[in-house]
Amino acid sequence: MKKRKYVVRDLMQSDYIYFCTEPMGKNFHTDFQPDLSPKSMLELGVFGGKYMTDCQDEFPSDWFTNAKLCTEKHDPDLNWFGVNASQSLSVWRTKGWLSADDPRGWFQWYCRYYLGRRCSDDDRQIKRWRAMRRHVTQIRRNCEKCDFFCRPRQRQAVLHWAYDSRQF
Repeated sequence: MKKRKYVVRDLMQSDYIYFCTEPMGKNFHTDFQPDLSPKSMLELGVFGGKYMTDCQDEFPSDWFTNAKLCTEKHDPDLNWFGVNASQSLSVWRTKGWLSADDPRGWFQWYCRYYLGRRCSDDDRQIKRWRAMRRHVTQIRRNCEKCDFFCRPRQRQAVLHWAYDSRQF
């Protein structure tokens, strides 16, 4: 497969370059099997619609055709479960969850991974994704199947991590 070059110019990165070496949506690490694609997540409603409003040129346009986005502000009503399940970017920075390659965090890493980029941060991000399974377990143990009123904030949080919490 021919490497694809991406040059990023948005509000958080200027002239950042990366290459995709895998086909889009294929050849994921065996420990990383998300339920949802970035496109599906954006259509369902994640991150209050604010997360991807200035960097759409980097990603396939069809990811945004039915995406729930809000350029003005973070709007929890746009989330699938209608609740806020996000922490601010300043909290992410304080906790050391961000890398220079992906200053927006895990979802930006996932979008680029989905496109076919592989990088030195993959193992760390996959471990963070796997750690979210404890929340999936809590939902399954404490809620009736598809009871969206049971733990909606926790359900929205795992949706932000590509676990399809509508299914459990």
